[in-house]
Amino acid sequence: MKNVKQFITAMALVMFASGVSAQLSPKGAGSDKDKHGCKGSAGYTFSVLKNDCVRLFEQKIQLKEVDNKKSYTSNAAVILSEDAKKAEIFLPSSDGSLVLDKVASKKAVTYKKGQYTLTKNKNAYTLKLANKVVFKS
Repeated sequence: MKNVKQFITAMALVMFASGVSAQLSPKGAGSDKDKHGCKGSAGYTFSVLKNDCVRLFEQKIQLKEVDNKKSYTSNAAVILSEDAKKAEIFLPSSDGSLVLDKVASKKAVTYKKGQYTLTKNKNAYTLKLANKVVFKS
């Protein structure tokens, strides 16, 4: 009977020690890579057009939300392809990005996909959803 108590005590100690060591080794900072290897905790997300990880807040084209009824303002980021034939938009309400194709227009540079239209007129960008302005620079 004494051996059984010693065995149970030893097993309890081993189980307790393994549980403590598992709790003492937390997930390291920056170890939250997505399927493309981009670290979200460092502000990186994957860009289809650049085929690389980018930080959206470092992008040149930033759009601000229009007609905002919330207590905060959201931004959208835009990345253009090197040949400027495609525009990739990153919206705060979606996980990934949306790639728009350039369409012929006499008035301004225009990119479209589905109900989204991105227009550059002079040096200002406007993003419309179903013909309603939702973001602009």
